Amino acid sequence: MLSLFVVALVSATLLPGGSEVWLARLWCLGEPALALWLVATFGNTLGSLVNVWMGRYARRFQDRRWFPASPRGLARAERWYHRFGEWSLLLSWAPVIGDPLTVLAGIFRLPWWRAILLITLAKGMRYVVVLHLAQAWLAPLCS
Repeated sequence: MLSLFVVALVSATLLPGGSEVWLARLWCLGEPALALWLVATFGNTLGSLVNVWMGRYARRFQDRRWFPASPRGLARAERWYHRFGEWSLLLSWAPVIGDPLTVLAGIFRLPWWRAILLITLAKGMRYVVVLHLAQAWLAPLCS
């Protein structure tokens, strides 16, 4: 279970990971679904909150040459974020766009409690779907 927590946490940061595969593997090995769901959701949410934290402090470096976003790109991101708002964090589970969304929530100072709520909801639902798919498709293969 500790391995699932670590994989889920790393998967939610800007580093690549495969928590869904690891979750399905552990489910196939007979680990309890509820425990797997809790550990994966907690780890992945915590990883996304690392992104939010990084975003909260990223703006202080925006004048540095090495900063990854141009002023124009940052302004575009701000317009996009204000258009779709905090509800965009419900897509924090999605590959490619999920991690940047959590960083944007930090950059634009979304209150912590709202970030935690929305990210936990999104991540938790993703793992419900993964466990359901594992049960539907992998059960005959697990032994």
